[in-house]
Amino acid sequence: MNKIRAVIADDERLMREQLRARLVEVWPELEIVAEARNGREAVDAVAEHRPDLVFLDIRMPGMTGVEAAREIGDSCHVVFITAYSEYAVEAFEQGAVDYVLKPADTERLALTVARLKKSLGARPADLGSLLAKLAARLDLPAGAPPPAAPKSNYLQWIQASMGQQIRMIPVAEVLFFTSDEKYTRVQTETYEALIRKPIKELVEELDPEQFWQIHRATIVNVKAIAGITRDLRGRQLVQLKNYPQKLEVSRNYTHLFKQM
Repeated sequence: MNKIRAVIADDERLMREQLRARLVEVWPELEIVAEARNGREAVDAVAEHRPDLVFLDIRMPGMTGVEAAREIGDSCHVVFITAYSEYAVEAFEQGAVDYVLKPADTERLALTVARLKKSLGARPADLGSLLAKLAARLDLPAGAPPPAAPKSNYLQWIQASMGQQIRMIPVAEVLFFTSDEKYTRVQTETYEALIRKPIKELVEELDPEQFWQIHRATIVNVKAIAGITRDLRGRQLVQLKNYPQKLEVSRNYTHLFKQM
């Protein structure tokens, strides 16, 4: 039997890596032949590699997953990746195409894989009716792209190195991020980990209502703040709940705590 080949398309690198890792667990014989960061790259990758499957994030910049699926047509089987189950699941359940909810859950992904293995011998589903249903659930014309992503499109998970392991850390559990020139430390109540992502990139990916930058090298989870104190030099220091370290607030960010 020929090896089954697949393309993964998601604009979030961490989500692509997590899905790849989960697929290795539940479908080790699957070959991931390419990854794409948007719909256009996905369409090009499918044309170049002619895979059996494509995993498409619904919301991607430029060309969305829905638009990419229209171009891909029946050239391969399509599995949608979505964080928006409230509008999508009903349409998927009624169609022949499967879906994966973000972040990919191993148990649910195993069910998707089992369904895919059964359908691989058949012709790929006609996407026309399913895409129309998705558009209807979004209250959009069938050819229109989805609206701007809601807050859930902010970074939800951090993939970090802990010794010889790679750990998926829920962003909501992070107390703070602090960076040196090479690494950024991710601190939770019970452990710390390191990532190779600068603070300036994290600021753009995190929900600004939940995470405040308080120093050029520090971002803090607002929900983790117990209070603000001053040291003998008059500097503001953030005191955290359930964690002893205090974080310095630089002059450029003292305005955040004027009313605290």
